[in-house]
Amino acid sequence: MAGEVYLVPAAETQVASVKKKMAVTTSWVSIDAKGEAAVLDVDKYAIMRRVQVHARDLRILDPMLSYPSTILGREKVIVLNLEHIKAIITADEVLLRDPFDDNVIPIVAELKRRLPQENLTCRGQGEEEEEHPGLRSGTNTGEENEFPFEFRALEVALEAICSFLDARTRELETETYPALDELTSMISSRNLDHVRKLKSAMTRLTNRVQKVRDELEQLLDDDDDMADLYLSRKLAGACSPVSGSGAPYWYPSSPTIGSKISRTSRGSAVTIQEDNDVEELEMLLEAYFTQIDSTLNKLITLREYIDDTEDYINIQLDSHRNQLIQLELFLSSGTVCLSIYSLVAAIFGMNIPYTWKEGHGYMFKWVVILTGLLCTSTFTLIMSYARHKGLNGS
Repeated sequence: MAGEVYLVPAAETQVASVKKKMAVTTSWVSIDAKGEAAVLDVDKYAIMRRVQVHARDLRILDPMLSYPSTILGREKVIVLNLEHIKAIITADEVLLRDPFDDNVIPIVAELKRRLPQENLTCRGQGEEEEEHPGLRSGTNTGEENEFPFEFRALEVALEAICSFLDARTRELETETYPALDELTSMISSRNLDHVRKLKSAMTRLTNRVQKVRDELEQLLDDDDDMADLYLSRKLAGACSPVSGSGAPYWYPSSPTIGSKISRTSRGSAVTIQEDNDVEELEMLLEAYFTQIDSTLNKLITLREYIDDTEDYINIQLDSHRNQLIQLELFLSSGTVCLSIYSLVAAIFGMNIPYTWKEGHGYMFKWVVILTGLLCTSTFTLIMSYARHKGLNGS
């Protein structure tokens, strides 16, 4: 019938809304320990199931939300938000968001080049076998000096972001110093506006560099936070056997973990490595902390140069303003003197009968002389007062 109205159940509406939200997908690139990359067009729920990360941690990687630079260590992943680098690092793969971005493409290529470790492993084993022919695959001594997978991925990200910010700083320096020199030589509205834009860009860049530096400093100050980044160690601790003669192949992607499991299989009574031993990661972070701190020092030096230029320009403007005040005072003094002459002329020009006008022709000469002396004295007093107050522009 025409008058019938059909109501859609609320549950169906909610399901349709959820499906619509879940239909929104983003591009990710997955790079494993062999350097093989695969582009994924999935939604955030698929990423959460894949790497077992919470939604609140995944929100940090949302480019629509303004989150500062962050390096978070979770149970099985490292959440990395460094400017345009938004990645999730696990013990065996790296998930990088927006792989087709111009700033992200070089990072993907660098990860594909540096993450594979077969050549390093073969070279390390060959050197070890030459020195100790009796040792074979059970020791893996040549592999102990290599970082685990997550640290190699973290190193690529830190190197990329530090190089990116340093390049932006050098570009800003190249443009700012000539602009400041031009401003000091000629103060104009165009030069002032150019320097103002450069100063705004420098302030924004300084804040970005400061956030990355603060995050690295916070990690270096807390051993527990650094220990949370040891994903391979936590995986080895969860998989390490209580006893046994053989060393299972728990984690093939990390030679460091393989060497630890080998030492465990030999029945050593000493603990493999203390949980608070973060020397490897500390050295890695300190290297890039030094680099980002150097970049920040460049920006601070640039800011000081801008401040010095502003002080110099203010001094010049004060000097010009004092000269204008002196000129105004000079003109005002001359106006006062002319006013005195006008007053005398007005007095003598009035049609009032005076007895001393008759037979006293010499009075005109004395009136002119006395009026001139009065005007000169007034002008001299005003200019002396101005010099005493420091308004002469010197």
